[in-house]
Amino acid sequence: MKIPAATILIVEDHRDLAANVGDYLEAGGFTVDFAADGVSALQLCEENHYDAVVLDIMLPGLDGFEVCHKLRQQMHLNTPIIMLTARDTINDKVNGFEVGADDYLIKPFELRELEARLVALIRRQRGELEGAKLQVGDLKFDLETMRVTRGNVTIKLSPITLHILRILMRESPKLVTRERLESEVWGDDAPDSDTLRSHLYNLRKNIDKPFEQQLMHTIPGVGYKVCLPEDL
Repeated sequence: MKIPAATILIVEDHRDLAANVGDYLEAGGFTVDFAADGVSALQLCEENHYDAVVLDIMLPGLDGFEVCHKLRQQMHLNTPIIMLTARDTINDKVNGFEVGADDYLIKPFELRELEARLVALIRRQRGELEGAKLQVGDLKFDLETMRVTRGNVTIKLSPITLHILRILMRESPKLVTRERLESEVWGDDAPDSDTLRSHLYNLRKNIDKPFEQQLMHTIPGVGYKVCLPEDL
């Protein structure tokens, strides 16, 4: 499971937790660097290359959301980011995805799970995962760059909607139930049904409305599919 020559930045102001995570990852073959606040994290990311960032939300000065936003929007880094939060709330999770996080973990967490998620994100970033590109008909999803295209058209989606599309394309042509979608996207803190319905509406509007062939299908009372018509 280990990835050779992978360097991780841990951004965590709780010294004991940072040391514990760092020791575990170093024992697994990772190189680890540390920042105890947001400003230091931004400076380190400007000066060094990291294969992934483990980013706590509650930081002195700049919080994790601000740091993630600056890494994505100002520094234009596509380094995988796992956000850590002690609050199991839907707002934290949604905010994290919206500012560009790739994954999140709720404290307290198992170190083995953090390691497994880091490995998966880094492999995806390097294009090492089998099926790093998803395709259904002329709809393509590059998991390395997170770029979605249909034909020659680039499709822009919000982070949450991207996450939903990735699940539907990954499972294609199988059906995905509403309950499973909500669980994979939001965990145990699923929002009301209107939230998922809104994201699905926006997804359909972007991947289907401008095109002749419909790829997204609703199976009433059961779930959703992204597939070719012959696979319904």
